[in-house]
Amino acid sequence: MTPRSRPGSGPRAGSPDGTENLSPAERYAASRARSSRDRADAEGELRLFRQEVGFELDPFQVDACVALEEGRGVLVAAPTGAGKTVVGEFAVHLALARGGKAFYTTPIKALSNQKYTDLVARHGTANVGLLTGDTSINAGAPVVVMTTEVLRNMLYAGSSALDGLAYVVMDEVHYLADRFRGPVWEEVIIHLPDHVQLVSLSATVSNAEEFGDWLATVRGDTAVVVSERRPVPLWQHVVVSAPEPRGVPRLMDLYAGHVDPTDPGTNPPINPDLQAMFRTSARAESSHGSSHGRHGHRGRGDRGYRGRGGNRPGGGGPVAHRRTPPRFAVVDSLDADALLPAIYFIFSRAGCDGAVQQCLRAGLRLTDAAEEAQIRRVVEERTATIPAEDLDVLGYWPWAESLARGIAAHHAGMLPVFKETVEELFSRGLVKVVFATETLALGINMPARSVVLEKLVKWDGTAHQPVTPGEYTQLTGRAGRRGIDVEGHAVVVDHTGLDPVALAGLASKRLYPLRSSFRPTYNMAVNLVGQVGRERARDVLETSFAQFQADRGVVGLAKQAQAHAEAMEGYAASMACDRGDFAEYMGLRRAIKEREKDLSRAASGARRADAVASFERLRRGDVVEVPSGRRRGYVVVLDPGRDDRGFDGPRPTVLTQEKQVKKLTLADAPGGVQVVTTVRIPKAFNPRRPDQRRDLASSLRNALGAFSGDGGSGRHPGRRGGPSGGGQGRRADAASDAELRRLRAALRAHPCHGCPDRDDHARWAERWERLRAEHDQLVRRVEGRTGTIARTFDRTCEVLTRLGYLARTDHTDSGATSSDREGTAPGSLAVTDDGRWLGRLYAEDDLLLAECLRRGIWDDLDAPGLAAAVSTVVYSGRREEASEPFVPGGPHGRLAQVLDATTRAWSEVTDLEAQHQLEATGPLDLGLVAPVHRWASGKNLDAVLRGTDVAAGDFVRWCKQVLDVLDQLAKAAPRPALRATARKAQTAVLRGVVAYSSV
Repeated sequence: MTPRSRPGSGPRAGSPDGTENLSPAERYAASRARSSRDRADAEGELRLFRQEVGFELDPFQVDACVALEEGRGVLVAAPTGAGKTVVGEFAVHLALARGGKAFYTTPIKALSNQKYTDLVARHGTANVGLLTGDTSINAGAPVVVMTTEVLRNMLYAGSSALDGLAYVVMDEVHYLADRFRGPVWEEVIIHLPDHVQLVSLSATVSNAEEFGDWLATVRGDTAVVVSERRPVPLWQHVVVSAPEPRGVPRLMDLYAGHVDPTDPGTNPPINPDLQAMFRTSARAESSHGSSHGRHGHRGRGDRGYRGRGGNRPGGGGPVAHRRTPPRFAVVDSLDADALLPAIYFIFSRAGCDGAVQQCLRAGLRLTDAAEEAQIRRVVEERTATIPAEDLDVLGYWPWAESLARGIAAHHAGMLPVFKETVEELFSRGLVKVVFATETLALGINMPARSVVLEKLVKWDGTAHQPVTPGEYTQLTGRAGRRGIDVEGHAVVVDHTGLDPVALAGLASKRLYPLRSSFRPTYNMAVNLVGQVGRERARDVLETSFAQFQADRGVVGLAKQAQAHAEAMEGYAASMACDRGDFAEYMGLRRAIKEREKDLSRAASGARRADAVASFERLRRGDVVEVPSGRRRGYVVVLDPGRDDRGFDGPRPTVLTQEKQVKKLTLADAPGGVQVVTTVRIPKAFNPRRPDQRRDLASSLRNALGAFSGDGGSGRHPGRRGGPSGGGQGRRADAASDAELRRLRAALRAHPCHGCPDRDDHARWAERWERLRAEHDQLVRRVEGRTGTIARTFDRTCEVLTRLGYLARTDHTDSGATSSDREGTAPGSLAVTDDGRWLGRLYAEDDLLLAECLRRGIWDDLDAPGLAAAVSTVVYSGRREEASEPFVPGGPHGRLAQVLDATTRAWSEVTDLEAQHQLEATGPLDLGLVAPVHRWASGKNLDAVLRGTDVAAGDFVRWCKQVLDVLDQLAKAAPRPALRATARKAQTAVLRGVVAYSSV
């Protein structure tokens, strides 16, 4: 599709220029037709930049660059691989050409490292710097690549590095939807100085214009440039097993032959051959499933798939009529069809590692001798800094061997140097297939000819969830290398539950909405109050994208509420009565109706109480008449059920005349039960024995026969239970209720009661009442959405004030609520000394860290103990611990006591958050205490990880987060001794594989 561009000051959708009914592409074409500027002849720096890059820019790239050169902000939304980063690189070019600074921000360190390498290659090491949580290179350079958190911290600290800043590029800006880290992006956008031009690079989202409108509101004139066209067409396929047991998997097109894969439209038709195969398979499974067992099994003659090398992994196993092709067979098939290199997404780390081993056991080799030699040389160079004694525990040897064959895994559990080596080899075309988790889809420049998805469900940490259209677009966006491939290929592996129609819908829905995840944090609140005061801070937060979206949602509700109000005025005029106040008359009618309902409920409650009482009086051997309900008839009570009480009282166990043992509940006899006689039940009666049930049922029938022989009076000397009439005295009688009599008398005496048009007035009044109820509900919804961010900020400030990080500077009553003080004057809160160092803690659990520092909980720890304590705040295990984690020093040691105190502090913080209706601080996790303590104590990697299920790559990643917090403590801790311990802990942790950096 053709890209579209809508400047922030240009015509909006729905404007009177006649374009409101056009598609986005048609609107863009119309705007280009009206444009007097020929973008192909753009002059100035763009012409020089074109010569520098050496290739022709796409129209959407030209549009964005022209807007940038004109001094406007730019939002670029384009598919993965479309080349939107060219616009960011043009901003860097402009900064260098005009003597200003440019910051290039990314969501993850790996992407920062990669972008730093790219920019250094173009502009030289003197002009480019890098700042991440653990790396600082040439920070004073005119162009600095950094993670978004680093820029946020600079803004709050008022860093001098911001002097001369002219451009900020926010790569992968759609990351602001991330629940945990997304708010940082909005903080940066809101707090950047007004003169800074913002370049926002996003995936294709369905509400790009809404996001652009918000950017124009907070940043000024912003051009929105959207391209929905992939530079390389993407074909959609399903790979299925061959009909014969040892056949090569078949790659089948997803869409019918006449469908354009670059623009399939809504609900495109499916390849009829694929549909026929799925239907045939479904019928075969239905008709033959019973003869092959639940899953079906291979026959004796089925020796399994054999690859082109003649090898196959061992073992037969259960297969269905539509078998899922083995991973190595899929790779072998892609290689035969010249569809490598490929990224093979498996939503499991263990699955990725297992897939590599399966390919090796199958004898797959995807490289020639020359490529293998290059791979081994790169591997040795990239891993030269790893201590030799750590190679075994890191799994170096099998990893290197798989790379030599052109096969690799890529996931967060790998050592960073291993992942970076895989990325380099794949980008150079030496590694042919990478089995990866979805983390690879974020930003890392690893384009492939094909992308394979093993399944369309993934684990989100709590449950298996289907892949969304946005996720599918992001994952398959890597397929098709611009300038190399004529087309890209997205391949879904056939698996249980795969529906080709649903897959076609998933693949054709390429856009997804961008939703803000912004929320005020404690660190944010302290910094804002310190810089601009509480009231101004509330105004700033209400400019967030989250509030912008909420307010937009309010517009429709407010219009509906206004329409209701106008209609209510008309209804009120129609129900007006010349004899008196008809609204007052209707009030009496409503009061009578409510009183009658109350009396009816009271009577129902009394009847229910009588019924429960009849159950309470039952004894073993009672023969009970159930007068109505599902169990109508006679039963004998085996157990009164007083120990098996439900919400409605006892649930006795009974035997029916049909020899069935049942539970009797109030639902079976809502009117209660009556005891008509009794039978003797032997002490040794066993309800599980059919003969004893038969004998007791016979006794029941005999007793009932004797009972009916009394003349049918229904009386028996021992008769008990059932509604006895005692409840009648308790039941309120509507006829004798004084309040109801008073209301009815007032109704009859009202002037409107005698109006001949009374019924007509009443109909209009009822309509008015129904509409008023709807109107009130709408108003509540509007009020609930308006100012939500500011209200959360107020509650956050209340928590900070209770704990002493903020203090009131006015005379407001300390017991007043936040709502009582919403009108207080600016400056009514001030940052305390404790609050000032909280403002320098940027961890996710900032308040808990601050409480540990304020209370001195960590003051007496040594360096390894402090590192271990910090790990409890930053670490989050992938699964629940089966047993209590080991704590160095034992359960009564110094570290254990400190961790107990830390847990108490966390509990008190979460209690306070619950009181103020704030999201709770995440729980502590002691799973990394022992490994971090061992590592900081100087143990080798093997000793550190032995006996744990922590992967080496995970350990390094968590250690880097521990280092990040230790660095903050070394600067922000209120006591010098703790700052010194934090610096020692940094040195102790930053060694060996943890200290490795590729830049």
